[in-house]
Amino acid sequence: MPPPADIVKVAIEWPGANAQLIEMDQKRPLSSIIREVCDGWSLSGSEQFALRYADGPQLYITEQSRAEIKNGTILRLAISPARAARQLLERIQSHGIDARLEALKELAKLSADPTFAAEFINMEGIGTLARLVESGTHFGEMLAFTLTAFLELMDHGIVSWDLISLSFIKQIAGYVNQPMVDVSILQRSLAILESMVLNSHSLYHRVAQEITVGQLIGHLQVSNQEIQTYAIALINALFLKAPEDRRQEEHTNPLEQHLTEMASTLAQKHLRSIILNHVIRGNRPIKAEMAHQLYVLQVLTFNLLEERMMTKMDPNDQAQRDIIFELRRIAFDGENDPTGTEKRKAMYTKDYKMLGFTNHVNPAMDFTQTPPGMLALDNMLYLAKVHQDTYIRIVLENSSREDKHECPFGRCAIELTRMLCEILQVGELPNEGCNDYHPMFFTHDRAWEEFFCVCIQLLNKTWKEMRATAEDFNKVMQVVREQITRALAMKPSSLDQLKNKLRGLNYSEILRLRQSERMSQDDFQSPPIIELRERIQPEILELIKQQRLNRLCEGSCFRKLGNRRRQEKFWFCRLSLNHKVLHYGDLDESPQGEVPFELLSDKIPVSDIKSVVTGKDCPHMKEKSALKQNKEVLELAFSVLYDPDETLNFVAPNKYEYCIWTDGLCALLGREMGSDLTRSDLDTLISMEMKLRLLDLENITIPEAPPPVPKEPSSYNFTYNYS
Repeated sequence: MPPPADIVKVAIEWPGANAQLIEMDQKRPLSSIIREVCDGWSLSGSEQFALRYADGPQLYITEQSRAEIKNGTILRLAISPARAARQLLERIQSHGIDARLEALKELAKLSADPTFAAEFINMEGIGTLARLVESGTHFGEMLAFTLTAFLELMDHGIVSWDLISLSFIKQIAGYVNQPMVDVSILQRSLAILESMVLNSHSLYHRVAQEITVGQLIGHLQVSNQEIQTYAIALINALFLKAPEDRRQEEHTNPLEQHLTEMASTLAQKHLRSIILNHVIRGNRPIKAEMAHQLYVLQVLTFNLLEERMMTKMDPNDQAQRDIIFELRRIAFDGENDPTGTEKRKAMYTKDYKMLGFTNHVNPAMDFTQTPPGMLALDNMLYLAKVHQDTYIRIVLENSSREDKHECPFGRCAIELTRMLCEILQVGELPNEGCNDYHPMFFTHDRAWEEFFCVCIQLLNKTWKEMRATAEDFNKVMQVVREQITRALAMKPSSLDQLKNKLRGLNYSEILRLRQSERMSQDDFQSPPIIELRERIQPEILELIKQQRLNRLCEGSCFRKLGNRRRQEKFWFCRLSLNHKVLHYGDLDESPQGEVPFELLSDKIPVSDIKSVVTGKDCPHMKEKSALKQNKEVLELAFSVLYDPDETLNFVAPNKYEYCIWTDGLCALLGREMGSDLTRSDLDTLISMEMKLRLLDLENITIPEAPPPVPKEPSSYNFTYNYS
């Protein structure tokens, strides 16, 4: 008979004594259980003790967290959080250097525990740590442990960052600005400044006065990728908060100056080239967190274009109209000839038509729609001035074609700019967990404009290959979008590589790819083929099911969502080889390869699993309101609901792992595998299997109906002579 659900069998350790094996009744108060354990070792003052996990993070157990205790868990009797906090607070203020160092080391470890952190903070512990830092008397390991403890305590969100003093900020900024400082101190100082900027509007101003992007550039030239990552993260934080502060405080002149300097610094060749040469093209592979920070920097850099993208052209603004006049002059006049200007005014309408504007009389009206607004005009002017020969060739080449086959440059440039803004998500905030950065955008100071110039030439080339007319405009834009997205998916490392990729993706190749994909998705529709497909499908589904279960047996690593991305913990989950138990447990870092079952302390019998829920139905997505706004995290979330009313919550590292695990869990429960990956795999495998089976029937028309059965012979009296 199985034990009651409220009874958990655990082992409890105490230094110098034999472990106690007890059956913990989850309905009893925790204080009563601790008193009983203390009595077993003849320890008085049970209120001064608490239970902690013996393995992993060794967190304190509270009435709220005790439900997470599983059968077979090893616990440890320890002094209570309040007592530990009081003792450590006294020890870190002692005069003995060795004693203080050991206390700070222990504090740095315990500060990750929310129960201990609450007690330590209630005793004004954060203020004590801040004063130790402000005094400037701590160095080396002692300072590193102090900063680690401070950061861990603040990350619990119990105390507001707004309470941090200016002298503390100056001290932390000083460590960042020092030419030679210990790596661990520098790493924690950068992380503290990043948290200040992200969590407090008022601290952003103070940090911005102490730290500039230019001062952080030096930290990108080191060989330590962790330091590079923290430095770029701080640059991103300053960059992310700057536009918002600028909108809210329009009259703060010093801040306006800092914002302008920041935007210009990000555009400077110095920062870009250092990131390119020391980070992207460094000798070390790019880790996931660095890839994420590069992606964030790329998104924030492109978001500088949002203001121009959402700015409508004022048809009455002479300065803006002069830009259109300049486009016409470069294309048709060669050199500005004042004597000929009046004579040509009557021909402006014709010129604007040749330039491909929709409104020939007043082309300024073409730029009144947002997006792309004035950004399209900026792109056209850049092409005309920087790549003048290309611009003139495109315009004149189309003006010499027949009217029905000319490619309208103005209309194409405006629509292309809108398309590129959509593809690169200009104006949208970065997605948490996304690592999709493009190295080529770090290879040029005007990467956006150069990207446009490459794409407008592609559009003109595709227009000619399609022999398109004005009625085919939308079809051409669809092909060009497909060419660009396919090329970007190949992650070209430079603009020249992008050109080579696009050269290979001409219109004929796009047609071939479309035809190939169509053939793989849409099989022949004759009844015999449909019947064959239906016969094959169960075999293929079983094959996919076995693959999913095998992947679950190999296991996957998942990250725990926390306050700070880089300090999140990992956990691993895998299915037992007999498909009867899910094993899982916490890890200190992302593993390389499989994790043995012995290291995974917790388990769930598959027979106890009631259902699998995804997305917004997951308990951890309902609890974290901030995460509900993050579409990407929401799409990767799923939970296992099991008896009695408990959940195991997942956030998959990517869409592939999400599909693998949701499919595998559904297969375990005998339910249909309905992920996008299953549909894709099913189509691919069925298509391959059918093509193999129909190989001998190539170029033979398969009839819609079976051939008629011949008439019976008049006599069955016939033989065959073998001689």
